[in-house]
This record gives sequence, structure tokens and C-alpha cells, in this order.
Amino acid sequence: MTPNGDIATIIASAFYALWNLFSGYLVPRTRLPVWWRWYYWTCPVSWTLYGLVASQFGDVQDVLDTNETVEHFLRNYFGFKHEFVGVVAAVVVGFTACFALIFAFSIKAFNFQRR
Repeated sequence: MTPNGDIATIIASAFYALWNLFSGYLVPRTRLPVWWRWYYWTCPVSWTLYGLVASQFGDVQDVLDTNETVEHFLRNYFGFKHEFVGVVAAVVVGFTACFALIFAFSIKAFNFQRR
């Protein structure tokens, strides 16, 4: 959607910075201010992180040093629920389809060739 790779790099770095900030890795969703949680749910990186962590560790019953299970820690600290993995998978596929459609539309609609 940009006329050259240099502008695309600048715009992409801004998106990557915002997506990493609100992905829930640096600051978990439970500790984000309420008025920023909407961006957590619209961030594709947060859904990917949620899916990876919840599917791999969401049902682990090992006890940590704090006398709570891994599952309980993920629910309390990050807000990740293992039962939500199906929804997360559907949203990740939805983001993929959305980005593919945006790409296809951009290739068809935008023409930056100079004559």
C-alpha cells in the first residue's frame, strides 16, 4: 500500500512497535489500563501470543514455587484460559484472511508506476 520499500519499512516499524507493546508480553492484559484494553483485543500479535501460551501451558497442573498451578498462574497473571484456544485459532485465521484480502485489494487498486 506504499509507493516504495523505504516508506513501507517506516510504517511497518511503527506497527511492530505498537503491536509488541500491546501484545501482552511486556505488559499483561490484566495490568493494562482499562482504556487501552480494546487495542489488546485488536492486536494480531496478542492473539498469537495468547494461542501459543494457552495451548502449550494452559492445562499444565504442575505446582510452582508460589504453591499455585501453571494453569492458575496463567489465568490470574495473564488472563489466559485454555478453553478459549478454539476462539483464538479462529481469530488468527480471520486475521490471516483479512491481511490476504487487504493485500489482494491493494495489488489490484493501487498502481505506483510512473510513465
